[in-house]
Amino acid sequence: MTTDQQTTQTAADGQAAHHPHTDLWVERTGTRRYKGRSSRGAEVLIGSEDVEGVFTPGELLKIALAACTGMSSDRPLSRRLGDDYDATVRVSGAADRENERYPVLDEVLEVDLSELDDAAAERLLVVVERAIDAVCTVGRTIKAGATVNLAIETD
Repeated sequence: MTTDQQTTQTAADGQAAHHPHTDLWVERTGTRRYKGRSSRGAEVLIGSEDVEGVFTPGELLKIALAACTGMSSDRPLSRRLGDDYDATVRVSGAADRENERYPVLDEVLEVDLSELDDAAAERLLVVVERAIDAVCTVGRTIKAGATVNLAIETD
């Protein structure tokens, strides 16, 4: 893909011209094993739960949610706590195998606010929750639901 192709703005994706488009795809590497790739050079190993060293698609969904929560909370937390604060976002949720979905996903944002007094900590938590609700694209998509369009191309 050329740089011009990456930076072409399309109305469908709504990205500004200065944000390059990232292509994403998975390639089959074996029985129920795939490698997820991006045009930016990132890779992730994907497979079924019985395969060591891979993420399942459901685990990646949960990780995407946790990462989005962490990134959405980063600015307000770093403004108040400094750039070197530590945070962990844990995410869990059992699959409903009868309906093949995750009916509930639980997140826990772990961050040390002990240097703040109770009132300041409470104010910061309100700001953090608002930031996550406003800009976590993954969480907003899950909560709202999304239309998935599948096309199957054959040779």
